[in-house]
Amino acid sequence: QVVGYPIIDLDKFKPDLGWYLRSLEEVIIQVLAEYGLKGERSAGETGVWLDPQDPFVARKICAMGIKCSRWITMHGFALNVNTDLSHFEFIVPCGIQGKTVTSLEKELGKKMDYEEVKQKIKKHFEAIFDCDLI
Repeated sequence: QVVGYPIIDLDKFKPDLGWYLRSLEEVIIQVLAEYGLKGERSAGETGVWLDPQDPFVARKICAMGIKCSRWITMHGFALNVNTDLSHFEFIVPCGIQGKTVTSLEKELGKKMDYEEVKQKIKKHFEAIFDCDLI
């Protein structure tokens, strides 16, 4: 997994947790698009999904969970890249019954370059949040 834990003062961006989560999702959606995958949101479920409207094939590729105190964010996202998905057989990911998880490797049929994925995340994060990452 590529895990991102942005620490952001939302007072300097937009003090709105919904906006922040949708923006994080958009970063991942745009990264997936670069690989020819259509990442989407699923109504009432935070994170990024493939085919979320079809209950028989909906699968989560990126989990998200944040904490915010005085508009300072903590925690973030976990994008499944070359993840061993067998570990998910023993849990109910994000407490969502009946849906599975996937990874870039599974969807594209090849091992992915973590550094390349991280650079794409960085590029889209900086564009969407109009900032420079340090």
